[in-house]
Formats: sequence, structure tokens, C-alpha cells
Amino acid sequence: MRNIIRKLFGITKGDATIPIVPVAETAQVLPIVAIDSFHIGLRDALASGWYLQESDELYRGFVISAEDVVLDAGCGDGGNALFCGHRGAHVIVADIDTGKVEVAKQRLADTPARIVQGLVGDANPFLLEDGIASKVICMEVLEHVDDPAQFMNELVRVGKAGSQYLLSVPDSVQEHLQKKVAPASHFEKPNHIRIIEREQFEKMVTDAGLIIERHDYYGFYWSVWWLFFWVCKVDLSNAHHPLLDSWAKTWELLMDSPDGERVRKVLNDFMPKSQVIIARKP
Repeated sequence: MRNIIRKLFGITKGDATIPIVPVAETAQVLPIVAIDSFHIGLRDALASGWYLQESDELYRGFVISAEDVVLDAGCGDGGNALFCGHRGAHVIVADIDTGKVEVAKQRLADTPARIVQGLVGDANPFLLEDGIASKVICMEVLEHVDDPAQFMNELVRVGKAGSQYLLSVPDSVQEHLQKKVAPASHFEKPNHIRIIEREQFEKMVTDAGLIIERHDYYGFYWSVWWLFFWVCKVDLSNAHHPLLDSWAKTWELLMDSPDGERVRKVLNDFMPKSQVIIARKP
């Protein structure tokens, strides 16, 4: 160790002492540069197979074309519907929140979508004819609804024979952790009123009469980000905090590292934010 220190400071063996340099001269606490957590999250989503522009896959294996009639049930602000609109599809945006349906419709107005429909309601039932949709999207909704079986049956009813379904719910592993740190209201109506285990999710899908094509997991980045978010106590609309920014930067460094993708996939399997099922109606 003494020889290493001598080399670092250029000290010869004849020197009697090793200089003590004040801490202020050798180390500085550098501020964490603000980083967009959501931009990093989008990079992570793209790496997981979301929003594949060149192949028109909203998610790998779920292709959208201009011939499709797409129902986005629980559309939120219309991000997924927007992808479909840009492919020229007939898009139906549905949500219990009137404001969200209007926002989604406005976002789709400037796309080449063949038709844009808005539907407000609780899906009990959907005010749609049987077999209208060739693609059905339902992302992060089943954990909110009072009767998942009834909701799934309605999704299946409005899909035509051979239609494809893209379904997701929060993964149970991270949900149990979130419950220990999130405000109690996060796990109360109208938020998450149930935690859906992996086998339970598959059973919901098959009990409704669908055939599962694939069951995937993604979003370790978001699992950790949300755990940190609760303790940072910042507004989601401006979610900047040294802890959140540091985590986003760490994940960016991982994705940029030579072996980062392998580690990212391992972590996604270990504690994903969400589980995704692609299914088909017989």
C-alpha cells in the first residue's frame, strides 16, 4: 500500500513523509445534472420491444396496420392509440374518464387514422357491436376494475374471431414492495384495488376464452423508480429530484455499457414493473 501511495504522489523511498492533502483539494461533490427520467424510461421500453416504428409493432409480435380496427380500453392520454393512428388504423379510444378520452381524440386528430372514435364508460358493457375489433389493447386496467372477469368478457365480445390482444398489469413482485412505501391511497379505489399474481393473470385471460401467445415481463427500471418516487415527495408532472435523477443516470449508464443489455434482461425477469400477455381470440 505504501508503495502504491508513493507512486501516486511521486514520492521516492528517501522521502521521510507522505503529504497530507486537504480533502477540499482532492475531491469535490459534483451536482447531479437533471436528467429526464421519462426519456430514459422510453429508451428502456424501446429496448424491451415497445413502439417498433420500422416494423409497425406497438409491442413485438403485435403489429398494427391500416386495415385494423383497434380498441384501446383504458386509453389514458392516448399514447398507445397514437401509435395506431399513425399506422392509419380505425382507432377507438375508451376510458371511464371523459377528459382523457377527449385528450386522446385530440392527439389522434392530426394522424392518418381512418376513423377516430371516443367512448366514455365503465365497460359494463362497452357500447360497441360484437366482433368489431381486430386488435384490442388493455394496459394497466385490470388492477383497477371491480369485476375483472366481466371486463375481460367484454373485451373478448368486441373482438372478432382471430383478433389479437395486448394486455398488461403491474407485476405482483414490485406491487408488494410498493405497498410498503406508497401512500395508502395508491392501493385504494380508484387506484390499484388488487395485486394480480402471474398465474392469476394467465387464468383471467384463458378463462375469458383467449389463447395466450406469450407472457413477458419488463420495466425493472420503473419498479425502482417508483419506490424512490414515493420517498422523494415531488410532483409527478415535474419529477426531478437528486435521487430520481441519479437513478435515471445509473440506468442510462447500464444501457450504454457493453454487457448492459444482458443485465437489464436479468433484472426485468427478477422484478419487472409490468407483465404483458399477447393473446388471440379463437
